[in-house]
Amino acid sequence: MQKELEFYENKFKHLFEKELLVEMQAHGNYMEIEPGGYLMRPGGYIRYVPIILEGSVKIMRQDKDGKEMLLYYLGGMDSCAMSLTCCLQSKISDISAYVEDKTKVISIPFEKVDEWMCKYTSWKQYVFQTYQKRFEDLLETIDCIAFNKLDQRLLSLIKKKIAASGGTKNLYTTHEELANELATSREVVSRLLKQLEKIGKLNLSRNKIELI
Repeated sequence: MQKELEFYENKFKHLFEKELLVEMQAHGNYMEIEPGGYLMRPGGYIRYVPIILEGSVKIMRQDKDGKEMLLYYLGGMDSCAMSLTCCLQSKISDISAYVEDKTKVISIPFEKVDEWMCKYTSWKQYVFQTYQKRFEDLLETIDCIAFNKLDQRLLSLIKKKIAASGGTKNLYTTHEELANELATSREVVSRLLKQLEKIGKLNLSRNKIELI
């Protein structure tokens, strides 16, 4: 869907110059994706780079046995460094981008990503800042795996998911979904959640976790 130039000016005037906004209006595609949809899946070529306007998208990595693990979340004004890399190098995707909340996206054709890097300083800065932010997200994930026990990782994941969904104290999810994101079993997650409830970190009810 095409949007008027005014839409791009309202969303991106603090990031990009007018000439780039005109090009974004000409080449960008506006999409609204319902929860449960995907922006990308493993094995596919990425033909566009998504810029998230609103919503929450989780980036997952899958191993050879089909197990997935959460890498990081994308929210407002974020883009995915891995999609940028795949576009610039014409590589297939090895991650999935799963839409958790209704998400509004501007998709930029892959051929414009490299062209704008050479043409617009603001776009180059945005791409570099995206790489830096995602690198920091991945370092945080690695640190969490390497140095934290599973109960601490679980609590950290719950906090991240709550922040990504708007910052309320309630998270609506299942034990199985949390287990998949931590690459462990549902039984282990259920046991750890009960332990965290017992020590006063959270309250549990059906498909709902309230952070204390």
